[in-house]
Amino acid sequence: MPMLTVEDGAEIFYQDWGSGQPVVFLHGWPLTADMWDNQMMFFGRHGFRVIAPDRRGFGRSSQLWDGNDYDHSADDLAALLAHLDLSHVVLVSHSMGGGEIARFVTRHGTARLAKIATIAANLPQIMRTEANPDGFPKEQFDDMRAEVLANRAAFLKSMPKTPFGFNRLTAKTDEGLMESFWRQGMMAGIKPMHDFIAEFSETDFTEEVKKINVPMLIIHGDADQGTPIKATALRAATLIPGAILHVYEGGTHMIPLQEAEKLNADLLAFIRD
Repeated sequence: MPMLTVEDGAEIFYQDWGSGQPVVFLHGWPLTADMWDNQMMFFGRHGFRVIAPDRRGFGRSSQLWDGNDYDHSADDLAALLAHLDLSHVVLVSHSMGGGEIARFVTRHGTARLAKIATIAANLPQIMRTEANPDGFPKEQFDDMRAEVLANRAAFLKSMPKTPFGFNRLTAKTDEGLMESFWRQGMMAGIKPMHDFIAEFSETDFTEEVKKINVPMLIIHGDADQGTPIKATALRAATLIPGAILHVYEGGTHMIPLQEAEKLNADLLAFIRD
């Protein structure tokens, strides 16, 4: 398996397939690069070089006690782009991966980047504050941490129903998606899994997203129960100069898995424009 050893000794696993303009996919919590299987195949077949790392602490990358934060994740991403000597990169992120992009831009700039796309991202913030009244209350994330510590296997069995929208009365549960979510989630270390809940919920990226100076596409579902659209995409679109916002009617938090065909077409059009 391809591995990159970064400055503090963490080993970062990554997939690197195909050739052409590089598209780098950043996964959500608590998943792995495998969540992008459909997009990796689609863009690889359309003449792109497709790259997807497992964030430190998750999947096949190192599980360390310290360093489970956005600073280290952003630096790991910068190290990977430098290691592969990538330029004209399109960064595509899901959920907490949006924060990784914002922190990357803050710490490393956009010289290697051509475009950015976020799907169901946690930008600028998902926790409720005075400045962000449409976010989720802190107690909701405190409960998540407690459930992860108490029995994370059971938590990962039931929790995905909400982001997939299977908790709705009219929704039919896809057991395959649920089992894949559980498998990927159980590959994470419990410490990084626990630590990143605070990172993706409490971090306010309001000032950081203003530094994004490359074309950006924001995709979000109006039925997203994982990152509330009023607190995230609708705000982000007003903060990021020139950002393009696509709202998927009825779209859930898991658009890359549940609306892959539509998403792939929109991403391809954005990249080629």
